[in-house]
Amino acid sequence: MSTSQLQTPPISGQDDGTLPVDLQVNGYAGIDFNADSLTLEEVHAVCRQLESDGVGAILATVITDQLPQMSARLAKLAGWIDSDPLVAAMIAGLHIEGPFISPVEGYVGAHPADAVRRAEMGAVEQLLEAAGGHARLVTLAPEMDDDARVTAELRSRGITVAAGHSNASLDQLRRAIDAGLQLFTHLGNGCPGLLHRHDNIIQRVLSLSEQLYVSFIADGHHIPAPALSNYLRRVPDEHIIIVSDAMLAAGLGPGRFQFANQTVEVDEAGAAWSADRTHFAGSAATLKRMREVLQTQLGIGSEAFDRWTITNPRRLLGS
Repeated sequence: MSTSQLQTPPISGQDDGTLPVDLQVNGYAGIDFNADSLTLEEVHAVCRQLESDGVGAILATVITDQLPQMSARLAKLAGWIDSDPLVAAMIAGLHIEGPFISPVEGYVGAHPADAVRRAEMGAVEQLLEAAGGHARLVTLAPEMDDDARVTAELRSRGITVAAGHSNASLDQLRRAIDAGLQLFTHLGNGCPGLLHRHDNIIQRVLSLSEQLYVSFIADGHHIPAPALSNYLRRVPDEHIIIVSDAMLAAGLGPGRFQFANQTVEVDEAGAAWSADRTHFAGSAATLKRMREVLQTQLGIGSEAFDRWTITNPRRLLGS
């Protein structure tokens, strides 16, 4: 199947439906979408680099912080989507990842635990208002959403809801799916390195993957190749989505970087670590690099990669 046969309706600006859509981009090429100092010129540089790297559209991702800070960052990005053609052509919308996630160490990942909070519509409304109608995806932990009320409300407004940074039980996941949950964000990450060998969030989500889209960070670091191969075989092909989870170091090589008010170290192998080396802090890989990783490590061909980065995310956002 050729890329031209995979066309789905455009989702933003000049997008023609034939290029990858990355649902999770925190920053890119030295620019951090979560920086309070972010400028339009910097976002222009990101858009041009993404275009050069063969990306058709992204969801700019704003991660957990105090509500005023998150709201200001969302409002700034939303204003540029509304007013600037170059930004509108690349940024199809906003991904709000947190603050309604698990505060438990390991599950909270690189998000600041002191800013995590339970999901309630007052806080959600504040973030959605700031996003100015451009919120396309919200990642939350179902165990932080009582009776899946926020999930149901977001879906009623046409916003895609993902679970992530979560240790939800099977019952909580099923309740969320019944309320409209459609995606699990970067399975195999946003959880502790040590889990119960049988009863864990990865196994629960895999058992429900016929009812959920599942995204993976395929940078060769976040998930070892044998585990990723097993996951990709278990999840229905039409439900697999590859995301970069890119942060500002994406494409820059080794070094120390500031991302969302924390120091990130990218090692010689290209893995992006928290300063204390206890967990990954986003990815320093591009989608182009992930295509190479999947091909060389797992033998994944272009047709499958195109489905996972073009067809499936577009179908999810359009549903």
